[in-house]
Amino acid sequence: MSGATHGTAPGHRLYDRAAELAAVARLTDPAAGGGGVLFVTGGPGEGRSALLARAAADFPGTAHRVAAPGHRVPWSGARALFAALAPSAPDARRALRTARGEDGLAAAVSGLLGGRPALICLDDLHLWDAHARAALAVAWRRGRGPDRGGPRWLVSAARHHRPPEVPGAESVRLGRLGPDGARALLGDLCAPLPAPPVVRRLVEEAAGHPGVLVSAVRRLTPAQRAGSAPLPEPPVDGAVLTEVYGGFLAHLPADSRRLLTAVALAGRTDAGGREGAHRLPGVAVDAVLDLARAARVPAEPLDGLVADGLLRRADGLLRFEDPFLGRAVLASAPASGHHGARRAGAPRPARTASALARGESHRADRLGPPAAVRALAPVVRGRSHLVRGLAALACGPVMDAHEALLRAAELLRDRAPAEASDARFLAMEAAWAGGDVDACLAALGCGGDAGGTERDFLDGLGAALAVRLDEARPSLARVVARDGAEDDPRLLLRAGSAALVLGDTAAAARVHARALARARAEHRTALLPRALEHLAYAELRAGRYSRAARTAREGLRAAELTGQRNVAAHQHAVLALVASVAGDGPAVAEHAGLALDMARPHGLAQAATLAEWALARAELGSGPAARAAARLVPLVRAGPRGGHFALRMLVVPCFVEAAVAAGRAAEARAAAGEYAVWAAQGVDRAAPALLARCRALLAQGEEDGEAAYWFGEAVRRHEDCGNDFERARTLLAYGTWLRRRRRPGAARGPLGDALVAFERAAADGWADHARSELRATGGAGGGTADPAAWGLLTPQQQRIARLAAQGATNREIAGRLALSPRTVDHHLRNVFARLGIRSRVELPGLAGRWDTP
Repeated sequence: MSGATHGTAPGHRLYDRAAELAAVARLTDPAAGGGGVLFVTGGPGEGRSALLARAAADFPGTAHRVAAPGHRVPWSGARALFAALAPSAPDARRALRTARGEDGLAAAVSGLLGGRPALICLDDLHLWDAHARAALAVAWRRGRGPDRGGPRWLVSAARHHRPPEVPGAESVRLGRLGPDGARALLGDLCAPLPAPPVVRRLVEEAAGHPGVLVSAVRRLTPAQRAGSAPLPEPPVDGAVLTEVYGGFLAHLPADSRRLLTAVALAGRTDAGGREGAHRLPGVAVDAVLDLARAARVPAEPLDGLVADGLLRRADGLLRFEDPFLGRAVLASAPASGHHGARRAGAPRPARTASALARGESHRADRLGPPAAVRALAPVVRGRSHLVRGLAALACGPVMDAHEALLRAAELLRDRAPAEASDARFLAMEAAWAGGDVDACLAALGCGGDAGGTERDFLDGLGAALAVRLDEARPSLARVVARDGAEDDPRLLLRAGSAALVLGDTAAAARVHARALARARAEHRTALLPRALEHLAYAELRAGRYSRAARTAREGLRAAELTGQRNVAAHQHAVLALVASVAGDGPAVAEHAGLALDMARPHGLAQAATLAEWALARAELGSGPAARAAARLVPLVRAGPRGGHFALRMLVVPCFVEAAVAAGRAAEARAAAGEYAVWAAQGVDRAAPALLARCRALLAQGEEDGEAAYWFGEAVRRHEDCGNDFERARTLLAYGTWLRRRRRPGAARGPLGDALVAFERAAADGWADHARSELRATGGAGGGTADPAAWGLLTPQQQRIARLAAQGATNREIAGRLALSPRTVDHHLRNVFARLGIRSRVELPGLAGRWDTP
């Protein structure tokens, strides 16, 4: 569940649910002939999971419970569904392959069930990925009508998320319990029943909420239940509400949570900070917006929170639709568990509101009363902020880290200049990861007393962020030129960052490799993940994908060992992008999903952009250009809701290719125009070649001469840029264009070169695409049984092929080589394509010729 699942414990009866149980009975009635959908909505802890469990237990046939998948990546929901329905893992994989189109999911489910009557209970539909939800909607829409057949579906979703579409469903909304139902539930939970005064107090405090009632009574001691010891005050306190609502709040976007916190704090402040208030009063919308503005919390989510039903807006006032939710928001905020303010006599809500306005909601009141904090030496306060900033930079919201590190730099500037310098650079890194240009400039601008290399770095990067590149180049070039005289890995990381801004990816990789070597030599364990993160990204930008993958995997292990989850998210994003080059769709989905799970709540705009780019590139390589274009549109858009400022232009060539194929030429043309201005600045060696490719793609459908000219220019300019994968993509696009112009002879050269380049880069999916295009020209698209084809396989593919030829199953091969069976299956399919065979049955016949010279 997105909230806690404490509505009722397993085996307990359901109270005050007559209408809901009647709807379940109608769905599962054997006389109904099969088919049908029941859609249940409810808030956290109101018993959605309990209702699904009761329905599954009462159903006379086979019932399947399917929880929301852990990662909202494409088709993860379908994968979870088929795993629950399939008798074996191969059956689930086969079903997933046949259900890749939305129309195929219903047939795949029917095939797995084999015509048997079944009830499928899907929990938390709002947490499923959009691809699986769309396919489910098609299946449900086809199940309408009196003669509908197939399984019966019981689907639940949280009421406070915009409910997904469930066509043809009967809808049921769970409500609160009446007093009699609440007392009956208490009787199930407690033996013996608590004393009458305790029952009255608990029923009154829980206000009919089953999850709150269950959580509150579980916390009571036997003496408190019997009435011989006083109850906690209040009985429904922050711990109870956090248990019930914490999961639901964790699934909200970070900006939405912070905006809800602003509403709750404003309401508590207006209410005078009363600790036990059941209902937060309405607060003026303008007051909330002022507080959010001061705390740098975007106000855009407000309309969505009102539309979702979390907030109610009327007469210029905002209030929580569910009073328990407002109190849970306050209770789940990290600051709310500290009592230093109360000891000082200051109202905690007012102090916490002040902390939120300073952008410090994650650490309000941790240092005790303000007077005590101010009495500390500035260097002590500065180092305290530095520690907190480092903690947030490692595994918290990066803009919180930025604020703490910026404050540390101010406090340490005159007393510990080296530490202040580190704090400034880390504050800039946090803002960079968050995609906030203004915050980057704020960090760079607070080093007014710096000199030497640091002065050059601050001035050069500040000018680059302000798009004054002619002014930036001399300063940043001096920083890069001095890297040979530097031994401190922290200073080397700055030099490598300067090289990246200049577009010198080879120098960036070289300098970051030196930083990594120094960090290892000095046993700087905490610095290793950051050094590996910088190096992996530099190698990715340089087009050295195998090196980037190796570095990212090492960085991922180092980040997990040291608890630096934000670094791990970035490494997952790098691995997703590398997997998109290889055409390994499952790996792209896995790494991108893990990256986005961390990037979204922590504001890691750079990691999120890389992960979304990887997903789009994988979609473009497998065919659905419209979906890839839709995913890329936000990434190339400027502004706070667009892509990362340092990555927008890098994504444009991929977007132009997808948009042209999807019929969105006007948007592609506008993006290419902006890219042309950026390419002229000379900060990316590959940009001129990629711009020529964009112009060639946009010229399709016009004069053939113009497209041919720009394709020729793109191929020529690729000779000097050093990125073989992008060159191969240009050759593939050129050859495809020639083939479609019915010039197969001319197309074979570019397509053959593209195939060889993709195979050298182990870009299997792209190689398959080039091979199919080459076959369409009548040329040899690979796939011969000649022993020479063995040399085209990667070493990993050769090992897998040998084991398969010896009769090993995919699972046995996976165990021998420490891979997943899914990865083994992916490699084997590529082996079959390259060797020109159709199945593993043909492998033993070729095995004897593989070692022949």
